[in-house]
Amino acid sequence: MKYLYFFIITGLLLNPLSAQTEFQEVTNYYLIRHAEKDRSDSANKDPHLNETGKIRANRWNSVFNNISFDAIYSTDYNRTRETAKPTAVKNKLELIIYSPRDINLEEFLEETKGKTVLIVGHSNTTPFFANDIIGHKKHDQINDKNNGNLYIVTIIDGKITDQVLYIN
Repeated sequence: MKYLYFFIITGLLLNPLSAQTEFQEVTNYYLIRHAEKDRSDSANKDPHLNETGKIRANRWNSVFNNISFDAIYSTDYNRTRETAKPTAVKNKLELIIYSPRDINLEEFLEETKGKTVLIVGHSNTTPFFANDIIGHKKHDQINDKNNGNLYIVTIIDGKITDQVLYIN
């Protein structure tokens, strides 16, 4: 039996493929649209969430319960900040405010490399941000009545996968 252990240990030490683990850099992006906004004043360009939206924001927090975020990005609107806030509080993170028009994609990808990131945007920005990350046009603008799309983009050592889930 002593000899069997000797051969196993010697084999592990001499065979670098079995003893060596390969490090893989993983980056995860979770992109959502803001929750339901208050539409009672059509002139208000920066409405808060309505009651349904507040419930959805807390549901997103529940959906992300087992995810530890390194950063949370939000556009600078009440509805996006309020959607992101429960998850930011749970993760003890400050929101990083971004402008979809002005974000430098290369800098963003470099700053978030190897991290797990939540990005909260709008029906006309969230799918296009996902497209930018994956490097081609795949996703269309979100229907204005849809606040439940979850875009998940994962990059493992440069290989990109993505999926869309509908969470209601």
